Amino acid sequence: LGFAFIQHPSLMFEQEVKTLYNSILSDKNCSVNLKIQVLKNLQTYLQEEDTRMQQADRDWKKVAKQEDLKEMGDISSGMSSSIMQLYLKQVLEAFFHTQSSVRHFALNVIALTLNQGLIHPVQCVPYLIAMGTDPEPSMRNKADQQLVEIDKKYAGFIHMKAVAGMKMSYQVQQAINTCPKDPVRGFRHDESSSALCSHLYSMIRGNRQHRRAFLISLLNLFDDTAKTEVNMLLYIADNLACFPYQTQEEPLFIMHHIDITLSVSGSNLLQSFKESMVKDKKKERKPSSDEDTDSDSNSGSESESEEEASKPRRLRKRVESDSDSDEENDINAVMKCLPENSAPLIEFANVSQGILLLLMLKQHLKNLCGFSDSKIQKYSPSESAKVYDKAINRKTGVHFHPKQTLDFLRSDMANSKITEEVKRSIVKQYLDFKLLMEHLDPDEEEEDGEVSASSNARNKAITSLLGGGSPKNNAAETEDDESDGEDRGGGTSGVRRR
Repeated sequence: LGFAFIQHPSLMFEQEVKTLYNSILSDKNCSVNLKIQVLKNLQTYLQEEDTRMQQADRDWKKVAKQEDLKEMGDISSGMSSSIMQLYLKQVLEAFFHTQSSVRHFALNVIALTLNQGLIHPVQCVPYLIAMGTDPEPSMRNKADQQLVEIDKKYAGFIHMKAVAGMKMSYQVQQAINTCPKDPVRGFRHDESSSALCSHLYSMIRGNRQHRRAFLISLLNLFDDTAKTEVNMLLYIADNLACFPYQTQEEPLFIMHHIDITLSVSGSNLLQSFKESMVKDKKKERKPSSDEDTDSDSNSGSESESEEEASKPRRLRKRVESDSDSDEENDINAVMKCLPENSAPLIEFANVSQGILLLLMLKQHLKNLCGFSDSKIQKYSPSESAKVYDKAINRKTGVHFHPKQTLDFLRSDMANSKITEEVKRSIVKQYLDFKLLMEHLDPDEEEEDGEVSASSNARNKAITSLLGGGSPKNNAAETEDDESDGEDRGGGTSGVRRR
């Protein structure tokens, strides 16, 4: 068929041919050899067409002086463009195939199509970004090269499709991932540990406005309203942790926005968990004036026993009586209020992963770049670029390892049966979150004694939330750590020193 189409390209417009080619390319169960053959046919056609046009060009130069341009009609390039429009979508979708040979031929066809200018390049940009994360260096380089070409001709196209490209690259990684049990990660598993999308970031980072818009769009995916799946959030956090940052402004900007997201998403998360709680049955028997006004506790305000659960925490903030029995009482009090339907619990565990990842990411960037808490606090995005234009002094051996999220994905908690033990761990996580949110902003306390109690509480909550602070991560201690416990996103070192 391929040879017939080279001689008579118009046959490719036939309905039967379109159905045959597109069904072979889009059918997941179709044989790999057939897919490759279809892609090869398209590739050979484009190569032949290119040769034919070059020959026509040479012939034209010989007779150009005598001919009249008005009488000439260039039909052939119009035809190859129309043909490629027909099959483009299916060829691009072939990028998500598990076999590298299929991806290889699909990339060849797209590269030829783009080089001949047969289609508008913007529709290929996200797919090329995705192919830039391929494990094979030759494919990566080819895709990156195409992106560079597009960027030269059409400034702003790459930035416009960057987030879509990141999402697609996650799909490519999912397809390549041979072991479905293992979560998809966003960095290369070699000594460089570079982000899979590092080339994309290096193309965008030059333009401050584009870079900031891109980073904010990525951080917005962690918002509780975005409903992004947990593994994709892990993939994006990996990339954000390993991007090739060059100036201090870049990680500081990310940390600044993590704080904003934490304060909003964290409050929403706690609120929705409170609303799902049921009143303690014992208390319901005692009719009191409070009880009457509060009869719709299921849907609305915080139940009394919830209040009880949080009281020891507030007292402890002042007294600092860190006894485990208090914590046990808290957990038991909340356990009594849990609804029979465990869906809200699972929902909480699911949504909280995004916030945990942001906490980990902030802690990681802080360790990686050696920033002190006060420096992070003082940063303002509206300041002139020159203030934070200094180069980053990267620490070596600091790895991003969000243990809690990895455990969550490996145990497939979202789909597994919920046990008493899992319930307890989710409740503990809820109480730690609650404490963290109460002490999120260090500027609120005025008295000195209060500050240390607050930062102590915050650090304790963070250590607990991050699963003991992930020792691997905190190995790199910041040199210029002036304000010991004033960290909003992880101050485990402070706790240890005390």
